[in-house]
Amino acid sequence: MFGSIPHKTKQFFFVLIKLSIVVGAFYFIYNKLTANPDLNFQDFVNFLSENNQFTIKTISFLIILSFFNWFFEILKWQVLVSSFKKIAFYKAMEESLSSLTASLLTPNRIGEYGVKALYYNSSERKQIVALNLLGNSLQMLVTVLLGSIGLYVFLNQYETAIDYYKIARFGAIILVIVAVGFIALSKSKVLFKGFSLQKIATYFKQLPYNIYSFGFLLAVIRYAIFSFQFYYILTLFGVSASYLNALTVITSMYFLGSVIPTIFIFDVIIKGSVAVYLFTIAGVNAFTILSTVTIMWILNVVIPSLFGSIFVLKFKLPKP
Repeated sequence: MFGSIPHKTKQFFFVLIKLSIVVGAFYFIYNKLTANPDLNFQDFVNFLSENNQFTIKTISFLIILSFFNWFFEILKWQVLVSSFKKIAFYKAMEESLSSLTASLLTPNRIGEYGVKALYYNSSERKQIVALNLLGNSLQMLVTVLLGSIGLYVFLNQYETAIDYYKIARFGAIILVIVAVGFIALSKSKVLFKGFSLQKIATYFKQLPYNIYSFGFLLAVIRYAIFSFQFYYILTLFGVSASYLNALTVITSMYFLGSVIPTIFIFDVIIKGSVAVYLFTIAGVNAFTILSTVTIMWILNVVIPSLFGSIFVLKFKLPKP
């Protein structure tokens, strides 16, 4: 496609693409903070400045939690890639953070798959896409398992105006559709990025057991870190609730926020709406919850993506 284009022109367009990704990510962050219809940014800043709990010590602790959150995510990626190729922790960090930056601009974080694959030769890219899918699936599995338990406890603990019959009926219909679709696709020769579902299943079966077990353990550790971080921010805002009681709402929030179909551009809004609904039932005011969700987003998405933008600008295509 680009064979007839001069080398310098290719380099210019490549630099332009990298700059576009970084500028687009910065604009997305700025717009999301300043143009949030549910949370006025100036009110949010004033709310934080008036809260004397946000000292240098507490802010440093929150940043440390975010550091460990991403440390274990990067380690998880390093472990997954080690199933076929040993990579350094720094390289895993570069791939993870740069793909986070690019994913801000794509639906359902699909850009994460493409950027990570670009770090490898064409013969290795199918494996990278599959391993990235596995990593996200392990994290989702932890979210669903713990979230299902949390939601069950939440629904038994609080009175909600939910029609369980309609939810069960809707859930049953979705399960039937998914099951039929999966069976149909598994027996067909439909390809996803050159992979059939049968080839994907075969590839996953060949992976060593320790890749799954260690990856799952790291996903659990990550979940424990950011769920505790959410609770800690709530306590800074004066929310008085035991950790276990708060955890039932937090796990329910992450579960519902993950399974509701959405695109990543609206991820903060969706999670904010779910969090407000659940925590309002638990007696916490909406502004506090929206502020907590925003701080979590800044700590675990915005700050890492700013570091990721450096890696995006430094990125060079691997030699064939």
